[in-house]
Amino acid sequence: MHPDDPNRAPDLQPADSPIAIPARVRFVQVQKVVKGSARLESDLLAVEEPLEILLGYHSQGRRLEKTLSITMRTPGHDRELAAGFLYSEGIVLRPQDIEGVFPSRNSEGDLHNGVRVDLRPGVEFDDTQLDRHFYTTSSCGVCGKASLQTLRVHPSRKILADRPRVDSRVIEGLGPALRAGQKVFRQTGGLHAAGLFDGDGNLLSLREDVGRHNAVDKLIGREVLEGRLPLEDRLMMVSGRTSFEILQKAVMAGIAMVVAVSAPSSLAVALARDFGMTLVGFVRPGRYNVYAHGERIDWESGRVVAEG
Repeated sequence: MHPDDPNRAPDLQPADSPIAIPARVRFVQVQKVVKGSARLESDLLAVEEPLEILLGYHSQGRRLEKTLSITMRTPGHDRELAAGFLYSEGIVLRPQDIEGVFPSRNSEGDLHNGVRVDLRPGVEFDDTQLDRHFYTTSSCGVCGKASLQTLRVHPSRKILADRPRVDSRVIEGLGPALRAGQKVFRQTGGLHAAGLFDGDGNLLSLREDVGRHNAVDKLIGREVLEGRLPLEDRLMMVSGRTSFEILQKAVMAGIAMVVAVSAPSSLAVALARDFGMTLVGFVRPGRYNVYAHGERIDWESGRVVAEG
């Protein structure tokens, strides 16, 4: 955030930054087999590369820098990914704590595959609070957590019980809207997506990545950098399944309703019930499953019929 304007987003990078837009797809040669016959063709794949997330902070009058995570991700929206990661892990408690997000440089001063998030002077950071091994993979952001207890980062705001209110037919339409926005997925078939919607089912933003949790961090990170938290009137849809960590990230952002194409894990359901979140899975045309707190959904019939 800008010191003179709390609603202004932090600086993303210097104006003269030489960084080019990263490639998210790459052509490779494959043998395509059809009815027992093989031929050589080009195929388009989603790119997966490591990203180092660093934190710059002040301690006892000195400026320090610490590597927090090395995550495998799809290049693009890296600054949002870093900001969303720090916020959803509870390292950054307010968007105003972030002074800027910049491409990082190695010891020779050259740009490398990394992003540095600088905290404002005066923002405290206790590096002993991190008892997680912050190496993550694109498929499992929760891997390396020291224990389940350290995974439960307490949200800075409570989930509101009465928002958002969503019509049942809106939920049924989220899947097609999410798929329509997945541009790289249509090219490669190899990316997950997270979409942010309003209560009427309008897609507000979408992020893609090889990792589900990375897509969510990018989505939330954009809102962090724009100063639009908490997301009390928004719902989030993710492709694939919902895990404990995806629900945790939603809690931290104040998102009360999470919808998924596939199934949730048992821990995701437990977290949703504990924190008062609406959790929906297996969304298909005309049907879906509600795993927790369906009272935010307005069914056409006005009631839930018990299984007979």
